[in-house]
Amino acid sequence: MNTIVLIPSRLGSTRLPNKALAEIGGQPMIVRVVRQALAADIGPVVVATADEAIATAVRPLGVKAILTDPLLPSGSDRVHAALEIIDPEESFDRVVNLQGDLPLFAPNDLQRVVSTLDDTPFDVGTLVAPIENERETVANSIVKVACAFPADIRVARALYFSRAPIPWGAGPLWHHVGVYAWRRAALRRFVALSPSPLEQRESLEQLRVLEAGMSIGCAAIEQAPLGVDTPDDLARVRAHFV
Repeated sequence: MNTIVLIPSRLGSTRLPNKALAEIGGQPMIVRVVRQALAADIGPVVVATADEAIATAVRPLGVKAILTDPLLPSGSDRVHAALEIIDPEESFDRVVNLQGDLPLFAPNDLQRVVSTLDDTPFDVGTLVAPIENERETVANSIVKVACAFPADIRVARALYFSRAPIPWGAGPLWHHVGVYAWRRAALRRFVALSPSPLEQRESLEQLRVLEAGMSIGCAAIEQAPLGVDTPDDLARVRAHFV
């Protein structure tokens, strides 16, 4: 199986405008993300963006930047559009969608998400990390996953995603880490579907996958990486480079 990494990125963030180009340790955030993806060494890295400024920032790294329609509704749609442009021959059958606001994403965790599709039946692979405190448990900005890891399970089936604490009862809770490894056919099917009822209710597009009868496998990592959505997030990430 051949893997390609696509990083959707845009300047139009409402909570933190122009965050893709925000300086982190002397480099734009999108450059930090691309460097982490290159270090994973799982396949070529491509940035999918509607903004020439982002493309200009990443091209010196030797990666391709594909300009996509600015009206595309989501990062997944942007990834699919860029993939069809760069690989019309369908040489790549595994597609990693790495969010452009994860500058501390560990390369070995990117390798881990790809491995969720190795010798498994899942259409999509993703990552989860243990929820460590009550603040994370109740925060609706942190997406939880109902899944379980018995001793003999390497990749667990995701049964549901929610902004509410799930499942009920004693036991670990899992924080969803928003990176995906798609089988190409699953990504093509996903972007052709209309938003689903539970997706719209929870504002979580991965529920469209489950409502359509496709499957998502989860691999566990030790800690969720810091993402950048707000000025406070940006300050926390910058502190790692002081």
